[in-house]
Amino acid sequence: MAERRAYRWPQPLEGQPSKIWYGGDYNPDQWPEEVWDEDVELMGEAGVNVVSLAIFSWSKLEPREGIYDFDWLDRIIAKLYKAGIGVLLASATASPPMWLTQSHPEVLWRDKRGDVVWPGARQHWRPTSPIYRDYALKLCRALAEHYKDNPAIVGWHVGNEYGCHNRFDYSDDAMRAFQDWCKRRYGTIEELNEAWGTAFWSQHLDNFTQILPPRFIGEYNFMNPGKFLDYKRFSSDALKAFYVAERDCLQEITPDLPATTNFMVSAEGSNLDYDDWASEVDFVSNDHYFTPGESHFDELAYTSSLVDGIARKEPWWLMEHSAGAVNWRPINYRKEPGQLVRDSLAHLAFGADAICYFQWRQSRSGAEKFHSAMLPHAGKDSQMFQDVCELGKDLELLSEQGLIGSKLVKSQVAVVHDYQSEWASEHTATPSQQVRHWSEPLDWFRAFADQGITADVVPLAGPWDSYQAAVLPAVYLLDEANSQRVRDFVQAGGKLFVTYYTGISDERDHIWLGGYPGSIRDVVGVRSEEFAPMGQGEGCLDHLELSNGAVAHDMADVITSVESSVRILASFQAPKRTGMDGLPAITVNDFGEGQAAYVGCKLGREGLDKSLPELLEAMGLAASDENASGDLLRVEREGEDGVSRFVFFFNRADHEIEATAEGEPLMASLAHVESGRAKLDSNGVVIFKQDL
Repeated sequence: MAERRAYRWPQPLEGQPSKIWYGGDYNPDQWPEEVWDEDVELMGEAGVNVVSLAIFSWSKLEPREGIYDFDWLDRIIAKLYKAGIGVLLASATASPPMWLTQSHPEVLWRDKRGDVVWPGARQHWRPTSPIYRDYALKLCRALAEHYKDNPAIVGWHVGNEYGCHNRFDYSDDAMRAFQDWCKRRYGTIEELNEAWGTAFWSQHLDNFTQILPPRFIGEYNFMNPGKFLDYKRFSSDALKAFYVAERDCLQEITPDLPATTNFMVSAEGSNLDYDDWASEVDFVSNDHYFTPGESHFDELAYTSSLVDGIARKEPWWLMEHSAGAVNWRPINYRKEPGQLVRDSLAHLAFGADAICYFQWRQSRSGAEKFHSAMLPHAGKDSQMFQDVCELGKDLELLSEQGLIGSKLVKSQVAVVHDYQSEWASEHTATPSQQVRHWSEPLDWFRAFADQGITADVVPLAGPWDSYQAAVLPAVYLLDEANSQRVRDFVQAGGKLFVTYYTGISDERDHIWLGGYPGSIRDVVGVRSEEFAPMGQGEGCLDHLELSNGAVAHDMADVITSVESSVRILASFQAPKRTGMDGLPAITVNDFGEGQAAYVGCKLGREGLDKSLPELLEAMGLAASDENASGDLLRVEREGEDGVSRFVFFFNRADHEIEATAEGEPLMASLAHVESGRAKLDSNGVVIFKQDL
């Protein structure tokens, strides 16, 4: 993991106080200029103080090779600056203009079958193309030189959602870059052969030039797991190198302007190793779109906590979210009343100091014309715009009250998330295709919330071992160093929860031998000999009941031995023929000064909710607030000066609930506060300020 860049946050326009940044992507080039004045006027009405400009404007900025047109951009920036609205200026390189791809079709990426991915949408470029990089950096230099002294520019928005569409490229450029990457990583071809296990299926390589990308190898065949895992690492690194080249080009000319790019962190989103990428941005930014249905709010809270973990608790920027429906799902559900405000304040509660949307004005044409916006098709006379204005006032108040720069208060529990364990668990030759890493930490986060505990979500490379308790949920890859971190953490008194599918392989995806969880068996005190996957086939094991009333699905461990220091909290209850009846399912082991619980099956949120009370008691843990309720999510931010604390309450239920807090009530949405007691409707939120 690279050393992190010093944290730098976009500063307010000259003469303006620091505020929570509020706004969104703005695409004035998609509208006639007579609309611009109305846009700026309505932005003022909504409380907008920042916009991202020129994200997909390359063809407008450079209509022909080497011919630049910044006049239109100058005019709109001047209007915005006059209205007190800052600009996060994009490098505009997310999608090349047609003249570039027509002249240089070799910049287009290829799919795993070798077919060219033709232009007509976005991100139709390969990150390893030296030709594309040359053109992109020329544009970056031209933009930086032109705007280096413009007082409206508060920072750089570099690229856009790297890897959203071009994560994997299988071209010859990518092949050569992958060969070089492997040479840097392994040094010798012998080391690479050992890492990839090429003795299997006669895949031995004599030199680095024999390395191919994981191109199409036939239906129902299995790619070498070590190679495919490394290609995912390489692809993340290749895109990161492109970002770094753009960033360095821009900051060589404008060293005082901080730079970022918008990640796509979500519970399931694992295109890139965003924790690794965070070392290369001046401040972390994220795009997040809600998951429809009952998990909407919890997934949002989980993701925001993960972004906070990736940012190492420095304030971060919500670059994109939606005011209402999106346009890219099979069914694009609207947000319910109150969710526009509630969702934004939830991101804020978990550490965001900027709340922005895609986009300001809803498009009239193009592929995203049905994607909601701050100013919808219905115009200003709409509930959506009224909610946008309400939120603007809320953020103004919270800025005045000193929320800026405060940080998420550390929880007693860290739930670990690991991108590379997710990548490894995605392989098609695993014990069960129903088992992946990403769903397990989300289930634990939700189950803790059901117990009134708001956990922090922390990347594996982050400081999870500084918490009172930590969860390793299906962290499939544990190298020697992280295995030792586990050992040291518990030995020193830490409380550790470990689940099935943890510590199975090292960083090369080589199995730790001797039984599961291979690298930390001594810590958990149990040994599993094999997996017991569950499915829906006739006559197959489809579930396992536990003695505590929980039910396991998809995966269980066949635990055949336990240490004398282990207490069994729950066992499997199953037909004798399965060989699972009476085997341990949930255990707690004393190890050094600490304890390690082991959950040897996939319980899901409901099963964890049934099991956690006894587990927490056995581990000596409890909710920090004795009045905590699973219907409420409580989140706290505290200023660095330790003078004030902001307490957020969110209703997780579909009925009215009550919350009590000391301090001054600052704001309420779909809620009523009287004498320190709040009643929150569904989708309701209240915020209190406490003097410490």
